[in-house]
Amino acid sequence: MNQNLKNKIFSLLKKVILIAVFLFVFTFVEIYWAMGSFSERMSSGCLDCSFFDDVYLMSVFTTIFLTIIFLLFTFIKNNYLKIGLEFVCLILVWFIWDYGIFVDRESSWSTYLLNEEIMHTLSFSFFPILALSTILVFALHYILGKL
Repeated sequence: MNQNLKNKIFSLLKKVILIAVFLFVFTFVEIYWAMGSFSERMSSGCLDCSFFDDVYLMSVFTTIFLTIIFLLFTFIKNNYLKIGLEFVCLILVWFIWDYGIFVDRESSWSTYLLNEEIMHTLSFSFFPILALSTILVFALHYILGKL
């Protein structure tokens, strides 16, 4: 195998691992930051499941899904479009996870309307999602730009 191909494979592996680690850590922190107030509440879907287990699994699934998506975005040449799409994907995925936790650990035990669930989730998630998605996207672009 020639040296140039080895360098390309190694560079791709570094990118994949870096993206995956960042996504896992930031997803884990975001969910704990936004929905940590529900960590002591019982899950309506799984009475034996801990909050940590839920957050861990959500972070793993997000890491796998968004790593693939972010790698596909590397083919987009327009950086503004790429950054915008990454923000939208992160915000949607993280909000959906936060909404799922809110429904599972809070609203399913009570009487909330759909718009109330969304507004409560938004009130808990807005700042964590905004802060961490901004840091994550710009950190990834800065670090991947250096590689």
